[in-house]
Amino acid sequence: MAAPLNSVGKLSAERSSFSSNATSFQKKTRSKLISILGTRPSVQNGQLLVSTGVTSLDYLLGGGLAVGTVLLIEEDRYDSYSHMILKYFLAEGVVCHHELFVAAAQHNPHDILKELPAPILDDVAVHKPVEQPRLSCDPTDSLDSMKIAWRYQNLPKVQSALASSSRFGHYYDVSKTMEPEILQAAKCHCFYLPDHPTQSSPTHSPMLESYSTLLKSLQEVIHREGFDVAAPMSKSRNILRIGLHSLGSALWSDDLSCHDNPRHRHALTTFLYGLRALLRSSLSVAVVTVPSHLIQDKALMGSITRLCDNAIALESFKGSERETNPLYKDYHGLLHVRQVPHLNCLASQLPDHKDLAFKLKRKQFSIERLHLPPDLSETVSRVSRGEPAGALQPVARVHPETNTWTSRTPTQSPWATSTWNAEALSSLPW
Repeated sequence: MAAPLNSVGKLSAERSSFSSNATSFQKKTRSKLISILGTRPSVQNGQLLVSTGVTSLDYLLGGGLAVGTVLLIEEDRYDSYSHMILKYFLAEGVVCHHELFVAAAQHNPHDILKELPAPILDDVAVHKPVEQPRLSCDPTDSLDSMKIAWRYQNLPKVQSALASSSRFGHYYDVSKTMEPEILQAAKCHCFYLPDHPTQSSPTHSPMLESYSTLLKSLQEVIHREGFDVAAPMSKSRNILRIGLHSLGSALWSDDLSCHDNPRHRHALTTFLYGLRALLRSSLSVAVVTVPSHLIQDKALMGSITRLCDNAIALESFKGSERETNPLYKDYHGLLHVRQVPHLNCLASQLPDHKDLAFKLKRKQFSIERLHLPPDLSETVSRVSRGEPAGALQPVARVHPETNTWTSRTPTQSPWATSTWNAEALSSLPW
C-alpha cells in the first residue's frame, strides 16, 4: 500500500532540512594574501615579506623583512656600514616602486637619496653546480691532491656565502649612484629635523618633542596616502618603507648617549612603542639605526632592542687591533644577531650560524659565515697552539754497545737525532 501523501511530504521536508543543515558546515579557508609588487609570503608563517636590499641579510632574517615590523641596526663606531645598509633598504624600495619616508637629523634626507647605490637591473643569479671530486688511479693526480694536509683533505667544503635557493630582491653597485630619472619616479617623504623647529612642551611628557613631531608626521603620511589597513581599498595597495637614521643621538635633542643617567631616559622607548603600534595596523616597514656604542646604560639598550622585532649589531674593525690582524684580512667587521622576530608562531627561526662577518667589496656589500684560516705557520710556537709543556721534553736513550746517548723530540723524525759520547757528557757541568 502506498504511503499517505501527508507522510510523504513530511519525510521530504525532513530530508531537505537535514541536507540544508549538512551543507551549513563549511571548511574554513585562509584569506587571500595581498599581492603587492616587491613582496612575497613567508614559507614559515605566511607573513608578507619585503627585501632589505642585501640578499644575505634577507637569508639571515628568514627570507626578508616582515611588513609591519621594525629592524633595529646598532651602528658601527663610524656609522659607515650601518648607513650603507639603510641606503640598500631605501634603494630596494625605489626599484620596487614603494613609497619612502626618510627621517634624519644630521644629513639631509634629500642628500641620502642622492647617494643610493645604482641597481643592476640585468643581473641574473646563476647557480653553478658544485663539482664532485673525481676518483683517479693516476699517481700524479694523487700527488697533486696531497698538497694540503691529509687531515683536511676529506673534510667537506664550507659554503661561506649566505644565499637562498629562490631569488628575492635585487643587486646593487655601491661604486655608482642611482640615476636621477629613477629617483624622480619614486615618491619620497622627507623629514629633516632642522626644518621642523621644536618647542619645549609645557606638559611633562616622556616623549621628546622631536620624537613626537616625527611620529605625528609619520602618522599623517600613513593615513593620507592610504597605507592604513583599515582604510577602504579605493586604489591598489603599496608598501611604505621607513628609514630613521641615528635615533638616540644628541642631534635629536636626546641625552641618552651623552650621560650615564640621562634626563630623557624613556624618550626613545616611548617613541618605539608608538612606532610599533602604528606599523602593526599599516602596510609599512621600518629600519631604525641607533648609536649603541655611545649608550652607557646596557639595561636600557636591552629594552630598546626588545621593543624592536629584528635587531642586529655591526662591529667594525676600523680603528681596532683586528684591522691589522692577518686572520681577519678578508673581512671588515663582525655582525651579531641580537633578536629575531616571533610572528604567528610559538618559536622563531634562529639562524643556523652565529659567527657572522661582513665585508665590502668594490661593488657589493655582503654578509658571510666567519671562517678563520687554519694556523699552519712554521714560526708559531707550540705554547700558543695549546700543546702541553710535556710534549717539548726530549726523549734520551743510551745505546748499550756504542755507549752513546741518543736524544730526539716527539715531533722529530727518527733519523733527526743527536748523538754524544758518554765520556764527553760526564765532563759537562750537570
